[in-house]
Amino acid sequence: MASLSPLSKANTSFCLDLLRNLSEDNNTANIFFSPFSISAVMAMVMMGARGDTATQISECLKTQDCQGEVYTLFAKLVSVLNQPGAAFALNVANRLYGEKSYSFLQLNYKKGYQCKLESVDFRNRSEEARIKINSWVEEQTRGLIKDILPPSTVSNMTRMILLNAIYFKGTWDEPFKLWDTQESEFKINKVKMKTEIQMMNSVNSILEKPYKGKEMNVCSQLFLFSIKLEKLLTYEKFMEWTHPDKMERQYVEVRLPRFKIEQNYDMRKTLISMGMEDAFDETKCDLSGMSGNKELFLSEVFHKAFVEVNEEGTEAAIVSGTAINLCSRETPFFCANHPFLFFIRHNPTMSILFAGRFCSPE
Repeated sequence: MASLSPLSKANTSFCLDLLRNLSEDNNTANIFFSPFSISAVMAMVMMGARGDTATQISECLKTQDCQGEVYTLFAKLVSVLNQPGAAFALNVANRLYGEKSYSFLQLNYKKGYQCKLESVDFRNRSEEARIKINSWVEEQTRGLIKDILPPSTVSNMTRMILLNAIYFKGTWDEPFKLWDTQESEFKINKVKMKTEIQMMNSVNSILEKPYKGKEMNVCSQLFLFSIKLEKLLTYEKFMEWTHPDKMERQYVEVRLPRFKIEQNYDMRKTLISMGMEDAFDETKCDLSGMSGNKELFLSEVFHKAFVEVNEEGTEAAIVSGTAINLCSRETPFFCANHPFLFFIRHNPTMSILFAGRFCSPE
């Protein structure tokens, strides 16, 4: 799907940049996030941004090369991802909650992003609105993401909350054998060993583990990378190492830990460090494309993520929200008993839906 390639490049570059930034805070922590989800919700903010605020968001999301068509491309991507009939479950949902007494300009969210604007009473019933929003998120993620908005995060000063929720459940094209799962040691680092982790055995390619659906060209892939490549990953290298035309199919034994990761991020600090400063500054933020004036600004960007990898496949759910106020392919054996990076990509659009780093069993 060549028409989406500029957005694919932007999302992949943003993904790798964000991974590096999250790693800087703690280089031994487990990480899991959806670059697509964060990009989608921030692109909705960018639609109403003007001046330096819009420029900084675009630079952070790496969308400068497709700025003139970024909203059209995101709309097309959401439509493709929500197509029925895939061999895996994938659902993308966007929702905008606006203060019912506030006057918002009409943005093309509904048509482009399949995003419904729902009026709520933040001013007088903020807690009721918070519970309602959390309920919608829980429903969209099939119960995996609860309480995306913790108590006290919504107040009578809240004017708008933008949300993107994505749910994915894929079954391995070649499942691991349950009877072949066994306890093994996991090397956290050179001096620390965590024991009794369930390791799954299979035979497949080192860098990719396909989900069902490859015969319909709508599948996603799980890519595994050695943690040693974390600082070397660029868009060009990632595409070179994972592009179907560049890969040779080789069968090797794979040992992969069975794991769950649940992460909750306040993305405000991270996005500011990546150059998105004005959007969070009450004195500089320009979201006049949303309201006709400059009184709105971003107060929070929430991101909550869950992933489970087991013998059958992968289940993942992500919610992003804004509140406005390589291993060598010659090796015949891949044993992931040490920290590794992983990516889930939607191959028809070359879009990275999820990315993470597994460093330590919980």
